[in-house]
Amino acid sequence: MKKIVLAYSGGLDTSIIIKWLQTTQNAEIIAFTADVGQKENPAILEEKAIKTGAKKFYFKDLKNEFIDDYILPSLKASALYEDRYPMATSLSRPLIAKNMVDVARRENADAVAHGCTGKGNDQVRFELAFKSLAPELEIIAPVRVWEFKSREEEIEYAKKHKIPIDVTKKRPYSIDWNLWGISIECGVLENPWQEPPEDAYQITKSPAKSPSKPDYIEIEFNQGIPTAINGKNMNCLDIITLLNGIGGKHGVGRIDMIENRLVGIKSREIYEAPAATILHSAHLELEKLVIERELYHFKNIISKKYAELVYYGYWFSDFRKCLDAFVNTTQKYVSGIVRVKLFKGQCIPVGRKSKFSLYEESLSTYTSKDIFDHKASKGFIDIFGLPLVLEGKRNRKK
Repeated sequence: MKKIVLAYSGGLDTSIIIKWLQTTQNAEIIAFTADVGQKENPAILEEKAIKTGAKKFYFKDLKNEFIDDYILPSLKASALYEDRYPMATSLSRPLIAKNMVDVARRENADAVAHGCTGKGNDQVRFELAFKSLAPELEIIAPVRVWEFKSREEEIEYAKKHKIPIDVTKKRPYSIDWNLWGISIECGVLENPWQEPPEDAYQITKSPAKSPSKPDYIEIEFNQGIPTAINGKNMNCLDIITLLNGIGGKHGVGRIDMIENRLVGIKSREIYEAPAATILHSAHLELEKLVIERELYHFKNIISKKYAELVYYGYWFSDFRKCLDAFVNTTQKYVSGIVRVKLFKGQCIPVGRKSKFSLYEESLSTYTSKDIFDHKASKGFIDIFGLPLVLEGKRNRKK
């Protein structure tokens, strides 16, 4: 009998996939769930997976690995897909795939399976990771080939086979949750003109109903890594957890965007990422203070490419590893403190300081403390603008 390791979330798709794979593949299913901060009860998940038909169930706490090896590199790279999305889902997929491969080898499995759709990005991320780490394994993607044409049909299948699910036709959202953010799809959200209903959001309060008094948070970084909040040293997991709570209270981190998927279609995506939004904002502000202008501008280019590689599923590529080497070099002086104001859905940097700061008040001030040589600017402009002078002369001859 074939043995298949399934990426199991306990949601609608993976719940019915167990039964579907058993029926169509005559297979023994091993369900694998990664704890990346989604607050799932492993005992409940295991009971559900076994009751649904899984032969074995693996649950692995990957939160610290997720932070150290995936979140922090992307934070240091300032990687935001299309300048907005902190890629919580994109970053978790290669981590889950890597650990699925470990389980597959331990169990002598023939194949790995996932519950991604044929027009989503996650199918690419999972499968490129599988191909990179274990090209000998067969990859099965039931949602791409099965008979169901809608989530409503899947719900009916679940009811028919007495498969417990938490989705209803009235609230048919597809939700992916981890400690770096939440992605929410389906239902009324598929209409880009429709404002997201409040029941779609999981951890953020409506900005209109958030506190009327702001919170000020001081975030300390050491070489690009957050290390303390308001002067208290904390590990990154506790920092992210704390900022998700405080940011969510103020409605910070809601993202509603039209996104260019890898497969070529545009999709309307809703995200909640309070901690990611706050940390990216503070980290970027500190970089502006300590990184030289040309290096800062070039790193912006690298950041976009880094985000694309993560979003496209190229996590295990040499390309991404080479970019990491560059990024880590840029973080040498990214140490200091940034003060942010959280208020009515906004995260606003209002203060920044570092012993490596390149800001010199005596050069920037317009007071009597000014030491900038204003007279030198004429010669600078003459030399800097010389190519334009020559172009202008040439163009007048025409």
